[in-house]
Amino acid sequence: MPADPRPLVGEPLGLDLLNTVWVDAEGTHDLLADAEGLALWLSAHGFAERVPASAGVREALVGARDAIAAHLGEPGSPTALAALNAVLARGALRRSVDPDGPRTVIDVDDPAALPAWTAAEDYLRLRERDPSRLRHCSGPGCVLHFYDTSRRGDRRWCSMAGCGNRAKAARHYARSRDGGAPRS
Repeated sequence: MPADPRPLVGEPLGLDLLNTVWVDAEGTHDLLADAEGLALWLSAHGFAERVPASAGVREALVGARDAIAAHLGEPGSPTALAALNAVLARGALRRSVDPDGPRTVIDVDDPAALPAWTAAEDYLRLRERDPSRLRHCSGPGCVLHFYDTSRRGDRRWCSMAGCGNRAKAARHYARSRDGGAPRS
């Protein structure tokens, strides 16, 4: 399996699904646009053994990605709420107990919906934990999202190495350009 080409990986599942679309100097990319990228994402999140990469899985994931993005952008929008609720309606957590103790099983109406439902459920858990920590990168043109786990809750960029560094360089350039006489 090839390496994940995305500039930001490792975010919680719901945000990682959003980050399957990114922009760089070459343009906009969509990891889920082809079977290889879909298989890579499914494998990275432990779904590959349970759900084969298929058009149905891709369609469900793209629908969940769009619903999460819409809800993040406008949480009170009836359209965004309906889209996210439609994804969530495809599954539920089923609780039971057996001799080993309590169990929780994800029950979905179609196995192809499992990764999408799980990502939407994860997004809800992040919203319950602290919705103010769900962030869009402040980098100009960046479309990535992250869950701010910094102590002070003041993270602004998807990564300091990427967007953070570009912002610092832009501020430095603006100061040196507007700073008056050139230095010798």
